[in-house]
Amino acid sequence: MTMTDPIADMLTRIRNASSAMHEEVEIPASKIKESIARILAEEGFVDGYELIQGNGSHPRLKVTLRYTEQRERAISGIRRISRPGRRVYRGAKELPRVLGGLGVAIISTSQGVMSDKQARRAGVGGEVLAYVW
Repeated sequence: MTMTDPIADMLTRIRNASSAMHEEVEIPASKIKESIARILAEEGFVDGYELIQGNGSHPRLKVTLRYTEQRERAISGIRRISRPGRRVYRGAKELPRVLGGLGVAIISTSQGVMSDKQARRAGVGGEVLAYVW
């Protein structure tokens, strides 16, 4: 079966690994997934990520998940918004606020992938990839 939505696959892998309390999760790498991982790290939802170059195989993205001292998940929810069957675009003035600003919307803009806060600051809109809270 071919993968029709690799971003949804990435978000599902992170959600599942977080639910199962795994320390880290490996995802097939791509530039956009690396950008999403960078935003998750910048916003404090994951501890970090690294690009693993396999010898001869496809590169993989290793995402280190974050938990509190009480083993509570940093990511309580992660949801794909725009998908191949239904693309969702927002202008700079209509960018969504996730949980009144507690969550983050990940936006793919003409200036790269950024959080809703960064996109608002830059005054650009784009495709709403996902919500994380």
